[in-house]
Amino acid sequence: MTTAMTSRQRDFSEAEWAVRVQLAACYRLVALHGWTDLVYTHISARVPGPEEHFLLNPFGSAFDEVTASSLVRIDLDGNIVDGSNARIHRAGFVIHSAVHGARQDAACVIHTHSVSGIAISMLKDGLQPLSQHAQLFYDRIAYHDYEGLALDLDERQRLVKDLGDKPAMILRNHGLLVAGTSVPEAFSILHHLEKAAQTQLLAMATGAELTRPPEAVSLKTAAQGFGSKDAPFGEVEWPAMLRRLDRMDPSYSA
Repeated sequence: MTTAMTSRQRDFSEAEWAVRVQLAACYRLVALHGWTDLVYTHISARVPGPEEHFLLNPFGSAFDEVTASSLVRIDLDGNIVDGSNARIHRAGFVIHSAVHGARQDAACVIHTHSVSGIAISMLKDGLQPLSQHAQLFYDRIAYHDYEGLALDLDERQRLVKDLGDKPAMILRNHGLLVAGTSVPEAFSILHHLEKAAQTQLLAMATGAELTRPPEAVSLKTAAQGFGSKDAPFGEVEWPAMLRRLDRMDPSYSA
């Protein structure tokens, strides 16, 4: 990772800058995996400190253009509080402010419109516990019915009620949403959710009969996953992901 201090870096606390670098890296990784939708959808991260502030990408920037210094700091009312003239997307503000405002454990929120995510969101029965990746979400995934473009503030109450304390949610006819206790964990949750959705769709497309593990196995696997004290999700793979970005293009950390 680039270590030289930039002029913009001096404008932020050390703690905020560290989150900015992680969040910018997450944007680049989501772009690298092809989970983007032009300049739509968002990834946000809570700013350390007593203020209820979080970081969001400037509207109009592609995910592979986001840098640590370009991220916009806003409050739960959508006010830009970093002195910049940046523009934010209202739907991004509505969805992400809802989760950050309701869940203190939600340090990072990712919302995507990936092909597999949208496809799985259109299935009446949603995500099924068929693959090992899907087992991690057994009884740990929420659903929120489609209400149109997420522009109305009153949808926030219904969205957070549906999410509850789950780490992931399928927005029906829309896409995916995950909430992690850190940026690395949120990225890991999304990776596993994407893999679960992709493999289910591929298996269903064969038309062959599918096997489903016993419920006891599903419960056991989910308990071994996200949130377990022995689970390495986010901790182990994240440094490798950063090394990959650094080899390709370290500008995310500028």
